Amino acid sequence: MSDLDRSKISIIVIVTRVKVASVARSRAFRDKEGKVLLEGRRLICDALSAGAAPQMLFFSAVERLQELPLDKLQQAKLIKVRYEDMKTWSDLVTPQGVIAIFSKPDASRLVFPKDARLQSVPLFLLCDNIRDAGNLGTILRCAAAAGCDSVLLTKGCVDAWEPKVLRSAMGAHFRLQVFPNLDWDEISKHLPKDVVVHVADNNSSFLKSPVSGQTENGTSDEYSESDSDEESNELSLPCLKPQVYFESWAQRSTALVIGGEMHGLSLEALRLAEETEGKRLFVPMAPGVESLSSAMAASILLFEGRRQLLLLLDKTRRRTRSKIF
Repeated sequence: MSDLDRSKISIIVIVTRVKVASVARSRAFRDKEGKVLLEGRRLICDALSAGAAPQMLFFSAVERLQELPLDKLQQAKLIKVRYEDMKTWSDLVTPQGVIAIFSKPDASRLVFPKDARLQSVPLFLLCDNIRDAGNLGTILRCAAAAGCDSVLLTKGCVDAWEPKVLRSAMGAHFRLQVFPNLDWDEISKHLPKDVVVHVADNNSSFLKSPVSGQTENGTSDEYSESDSDEESNELSLPCLKPQVYFESWAQRSTALVIGGEMHGLSLEALRLAEETEGKRLFVPMAPGVESLSSAMAASILLFEGRRQLLLLLDKTRRRTRSKIF
């Protein structure tokens, strides 16, 4: 092999390393190039089963490659690399030895497991400014486990394809539809017309005196202060009835809004709930506990919403049977 050939190979290897590192670490690069990085056998297999399109797959040992469905990797470039390279691309202490670059999946075109669709209920989750990657991943995992129809992420949320989100979600991206980076005027397009939107209150602030910088609704003072009567009317806070989470609230197509821990619920979320006659749901807590994390609140409310919807579906089936017989 000539020195020229060796230099070409070196350039290709360097460019490949830079590309993998960029996909892993840069949201801007992922958005611009339309690529995502998936690490580990299970996550890659989940993506392939859902119909995601692989572009490149890197493996450190042939044994790692043989653990994957090779018939679904025919269109991808398979590249053997050093395990040391895997360590530089991965933020895991012990990389699994297989990393793939996929075209960024379109949620509306993915094929989800039949069992997941059969167990789903008309429950939709809206994530409003969830900025912690671990929190968002856990919330997505809860949504998949609770059989949610889909998850909608507003533009203020952390990137759903961030490596830490993917790890925490444990394959949830490929078990239900996740629509990221949505403006509030796009939200209604992904919800049924008869949906009722409720918001989660993770600190039950209306049960006590408002904390500094917050109104009775648990939102920032910036919405309630204004320099004129006209602005005051325009920015008036929606009034939502508080309700304990275990009382009846999921009686038809239902959406739940979970706000970020730092900024809480947005004005747009509160207005959407008011427009659909939704409520502010809270989880009673023992004295001295300030609040629940967004992920904790989501898990409690989603599974309660699922329970209520399943009871409703069961009652509907029984009525139908009684009419037939």
